[in-house]
Amino acid sequence: MKHDINGLKIHVQEQGTGELTLLFLHYYGGSLRTWGELIQRLQEDYRCIAYDQRGYGDSDKSANSYRIADLASDASELIHALGLKRFVLVGHSMGAKAALLLASMRPDGLKGLVLIAPASPTPGDMPKEFRNSMAHFYDTREGAQQAVQDISRLPLTNATYEMLIEDMQKTAPNARNAWPLVAMMEDISNEVPNIDVPTLILPGEYDPVDPVDAVNQQVASRIPNAEVKIVPDTGHLSPVEAPDAVASYIRTFLLRHVDRND
Repeated sequence: MKHDINGLKIHVQEQGTGELTLLFLHYYGGSLRTWGELIQRLQEDYRCIAYDQRGYGDSDKSANSYRIADLASDASELIHALGLKRFVLVGHSMGAKAALLLASMRPDGLKGLVLIAPASPTPGDMPKEFRNSMAHFYDTREGAQQAVQDISRLPLTNATYEMLIEDMQKTAPNARNAWPLVAMMEDISNEVPNIDVPTLILPGEYDPVDPVDAVNQQVASRIPNAEVKIVPDTGHLSPVEAPDAVASYIRTFLLRHVDRND
């Protein structure tokens, strides 16, 4: 289903039932399909809503701006459009940075925050030359294949591998450029300490993109009482590398800190 959000047609998929909603924000080059395996493991107890962010998947690719504020605004407007009353934001990498900004605004109904392999709220420390080349990783199938190999660790099924490649190449050129050249370099670190909901952070043990130490220093240290659980033996793509482990961490966190509240 597509919703009119900030003048764009945003592709949204809903599964499961429950009084608490989990809203999923995918990574750079991903789509709502990134969350498929994870949602299968959570949908019995929670309403799960995933969507293709602007410029990704089957969502509108006409936008010219892909700043973190744009991504956070899309999520906020979708929350209003769907009438969500109690929800948890689940963000991965780029999606986690957008979730950080939205959570810092303390939207009504936000009950928790889950950050998977989160991008830093401070400007990335990658050299400009690498960021320029990163903007073109997904231009060819070969480049997308190399990207998947570089950022994952555990073996992927053929179906998952092909899904990742297809999603990466489906990304709009403006979106491909915007993350490494603009949004990655935005500084939202002053806003992050305003987050006041239970927060779970799930770095991958061998993540080459957002390593555990960097996540602890740049993300966890800025969020009051954030809980960090390292996903064993995974790279940057733990939602598809280890969905069982990620789902287990999320379920335990929700039962302990969210489901029992109010």
